[in-house]
Amino acid sequence: MKLKDIKSPRDIKNLTVDELKSIASEMRRAVLGRCAAVSGHVSPNLGDIEAVIALHYVFDAPVDSIVFDVSHQDFAHKMLTGRVDGFIDPTCYRKIGEYTDPAESPDYDIFYAGHTSPAISLCVGLAKARQLRGDRHDIVAFVGDGALSGGQAFEGLNAGAALHDGLIIVINDNQMAIAENHGGIYDNLRQLRETNGTSDNNIFKAFGYDYTYVRDGNDIASLIEAFRKVKGTRRPVVVHINTQKGLGYVPAERDREAFHWSVPFDIASGLPLDNSDAPDYDTILRDFIMDKAAADSRLLVISSATPDSFGLGPDERRLLADRYIDVAIAEQTAVSVMAGAARGGVKVIYPVVATFLQRAYDQLLEDWAMDNSPALMPVTATGVRGIPDMTHLGFWDMPMITSIPDIVYLAPANAEELKAMLDWGIAQDKYKVAVRVPTYSYEHADYDVDTDYSDLNRFKMLRRGSRVAVIGVGDFLVKGRQLVSALAGAGIDASFINPRFVSGVDGEMLASLKDDHNVVVTIEDGSLEGGFGQRVASALGDTGLKILNFGLAKKYVDRYDVGRLESDNSLDIDTMLARVLAICR
Repeated sequence: MKLKDIKSPRDIKNLTVDELKSIASEMRRAVLGRCAAVSGHVSPNLGDIEAVIALHYVFDAPVDSIVFDVSHQDFAHKMLTGRVDGFIDPTCYRKIGEYTDPAESPDYDIFYAGHTSPAISLCVGLAKARQLRGDRHDIVAFVGDGALSGGQAFEGLNAGAALHDGLIIVINDNQMAIAENHGGIYDNLRQLRETNGTSDNNIFKAFGYDYTYVRDGNDIASLIEAFRKVKGTRRPVVVHINTQKGLGYVPAERDREAFHWSVPFDIASGLPLDNSDAPDYDTILRDFIMDKAAADSRLLVISSATPDSFGLGPDERRLLADRYIDVAIAEQTAVSVMAGAARGGVKVIYPVVATFLQRAYDQLLEDWAMDNSPALMPVTATGVRGIPDMTHLGFWDMPMITSIPDIVYLAPANAEELKAMLDWGIAQDKYKVAVRVPTYSYEHADYDVDTDYSDLNRFKMLRRGSRVAVIGVGDFLVKGRQLVSALAGAGIDASFINPRFVSGVDGEMLASLKDDHNVVVTIEDGSLEGGFGQRVASALGDTGLKILNFGLAKKYVDRYDVGRLESDNSLDIDTMLARVLAICR
């Protein structure tokens, strides 16, 4: 049987181990072909192929429930569950997402699972439902790529142990998250690997789980044997498998971190095909961090397992030494560590991916904002050019962060402004400062960039006109400029404003518009509801000025085309111009 012939897990049930190995080889070629062409998670999906094949060989999905955590390690699962064309047919590559998706396969993909650490808790819920319904089937959480370090994974382990019923947790231990793993849990996994699973120091047994270890987690026969032993269990059990991330592709084996996720690349050399000469904001952020660290021996850099998102490779992390702490996949802890270190008297930088910061709302609200702990939090992967998957959207950061008092959220429009705001944010010692790192605009500043933002919520008037005032927020200052130009072509000399601050409004500047303006337009790269434009509209509510807010609707979108998304949300210049002209009549 060939990979292309597999329509469901039933098709592999009667294959020999050698035939399953052949399928695994085909899967590796398919993973490389798809990721090289359209980008994707390379190393995770190369490293767990045998384990996923063995899971579906032994267990009987969809009767048995298999939940992936994080589900960017699900490519083999998708190939075995009717979606192989998305990996072997180039015309179908973009029809299949990176993560489990019930819209793709309601039978086999039980949950959307783009973020880390919920699988065990989800499976506890499934197990309780099974118990109440009087059913008997297996429930499996497949946990890997650092997901075990997330706080919810520990909560799930705690709750699962108290079930006193069948719950199978497969720990896919490849010694990595995106970068290397950090923390005591991974020291314990190392001890278990080194003792072939026999160490008395076993965190899973301490929680109350039965435990089995598979030394070669890329050996199909060993995996099948281990999974057969736990199938039908009436006890909570952990199956700990030792796998190799990136297995079978030399560049990924050599640099597992670089190939955790990759832009399109040349398979023969492993080199990326992205030759863009646009400004690299990750590099700007990296250089800023390293320069400040060189100048201040008491500067602490915090990561929650995503150092790649701000350009810190292994060399930079080694140079920072004990001034760098990776708390693993634990954004809640990262925010609290940031607040604690700032209270302890050091300068702190915590760069974080917008979609992951959502998990730390309570810590932002309680631990950081309520305390006098000035620190700097750059927020990356925001807006429409962030991460275009429904589980990773960067649309909600402005409503989320700006709903919290006492956090100053700055939105630079270009590289020069980003550098200035980062410099001010780390130098000052009065405010909690977040900076929205650009992703959309690669223009350079054509105005004098300020270096001091201590006078909070002061907008910058780039051009004073009349009738219409256009406010372009951060990345979308470029769209504001385009709209001002289009309005000039229609005979309207519009004012043009760069707000810089999105956590407050410049009441004085806004009030000054009422004398010679009729319309105020806001354009933002994020959710309209709860966003910047609504804050401006509220401030102008009693002035008589008309308000037009342009941004993104509060809805989920998945694997979108940027131009189409903008058009669907009236963010193309022609639509914005038409709406402004209509309201001016």
